[in-house]
Amino acid sequence: MRLYLDNCAFNRPFDDQSHIRIRLETEAKLYIQERIKEGKVDLVWSYILDIENDQNPFEEKRSAIERWKKLAVVDIEETETLKERANSFVAYGIKAKDALHVAAAIEGNADFFITTDDRLLKKLAEIAKIQAANPIDIVGDIDDNHN
Repeated sequence: MRLYLDNCAFNRPFDDQSHIRIRLETEAKLYIQERIKEGKVDLVWSYILDIENDQNPFEEKRSAIERWKKLAVVDIEETETLKERANSFVAYGIKAKDALHVAAAIEGNADFFITTDDRLLKKLAEIAKIQAANPIDIVGDIDDNHN
């Protein structure tokens, strides 16, 4: 199974954990990370993850997220095809950076695009170009895939 985690998914453990939903999403994201470390799940990385992460003003968060890049099975670079695909998502009302993440996930043959952004999940469900999921929703699929 190949997964692409967007920037908000990578940052979830750094969010305010006093809210139950955020804690559950964090636990699910950490579970996904463990499966990546074990080689049971493949991680797709992209240049837009690098760009967004480099803009993070917090060194601790930036370096923690950056370390995941070396565990990725593929690192998607910007191409004209990727930008065209992203532009088609923008036409559906998806924000430009989010569209680049989705296009990179598709380019990297990700089975799932993982995000904690409800608005983006709703838009992607309407478009149906890639399976998108909240980290909580994918944990069962990961378990089913490796039992």
